Amino acid sequence: MAGETVVILGGGTGGLVAANHLARKQSGHRIVLVERDPVYRFAPSFLWVMSGARRPEQVTVDLRRLTRRGVELTQAEVRAIDVGAGRVETSTGSIPYDRLVVALGAELAPEALPGFAEAAHSPYALEGAVSAGRALEELEGGRVVVLVSRLPYKCPAAPYETALLAEAMLRKRGVRSRSTVDVYTPEPFPMPTAGPVLGEALRGILEQREIGFHPEQSVERIEPETRELVLTSGERVGYDLLLGVPPHRAPAPARESGLAAETGFIPVDRATLATNVEGVFAIGDVTTIPLAGGKFLPKAGVFAHGQAKVVAQRIAAELAGRAPSDAFEGKGACFVEMGDGIAAYATGDFYAEEAPQVTLRRPGRRWHLAKVAFEKYWLRRWFR
Repeated sequence: MAGETVVILGGGTGGLVAANHLARKQSGHRIVLVERDPVYRFAPSFLWVMSGARRPEQVTVDLRRLTRRGVELTQAEVRAIDVGAGRVETSTGSIPYDRLVVALGAELAPEALPGFAEAAHSPYALEGAVSAGRALEELEGGRVVVLVSRLPYKCPAAPYETALLAEAMLRKRGVRSRSTVDVYTPEPFPMPTAGPVLGEALRGILEQREIGFHPEQSVERIEPETRELVLTSGERVGYDLLLGVPPHRAPAPARESGLAAETGFIPVDRATLATNVEGVFAIGDVTTIPLAGGKFLPKAGVFAHGQAKVVAQRIAAELAGRAPSDAFEGKGACFVEMGDGIAAYATGDFYAEEAPQVTLRRPGRRWHLAKVAFEKYWLRRWFR
């Protein structure tokens, strides 16, 4: 089966890992990564950019370095996926494939909530993290609101890390006594997929920092002129600084591919990441995977990473004429940055039979240092 073409769509966490693993394991086959942006941005460090612990150039890398590893990088926008013809249409032309890995992620759609783009600083984008940090440095007091605008969204811990880091920054600057920090979210408690025990533990951490938590609150619109959130209940919530998680959606090529569910995200076999079309896989935030208890696997880089390794191993086995055996087991972990050089650490099994089983480790300096080490490992492992 020599000379096959594996096309990977998207150069985020999942696409990057899949491309690297396949290029290392396969010779005689083409590994093509399609990504419109030649700059890779390490999203787990965006909040450190907000807090001033990192500069943007420290968390960005040129994707073209991948060519040293045997990956063909096509810098282009994905416009359509034609699974019937076995090809991808891009802004630079058509690319036929023998196997396809869709790793297009979930795209940010601030325009989907009226007023969001004009009013909010969003640490979910690097530019937003920079502007959020600048705004926090300039704030002399007032109400800081961290808003989760819509569900689902990626990186479930990030809104709570944003609130904790913002509180620590204001305290360090000596303006905390003149400020309040509040989180508004449609969720019933923090990180609900991980279960109520972890959610209550995280809620307790917020309370210790005197950060207000306002669950089950949905926003209809934002009015930048008056600096108010208008909730679906009709209540108005004022703010002086708004840090927000924008609405998310599946990218158009995924929604229109014939692979997607009504939500726009792509259902996959939870063990193999196979779609309903032979030879086509999807990984990471672009997927939807149901869990016990009616919830769905969170959209997080740790899962994209694990899924990418499984898909790469399975494709490599098939290309070598072997039966694939690797399976994604639904295990994952994440750090919860709290400021002051302290972090917590959540880890668990999201494929547990009755409901996800997740534990939040006691906050401490070692978890912060572990995340620093992980950042260094990641950027060195894939790009050097």
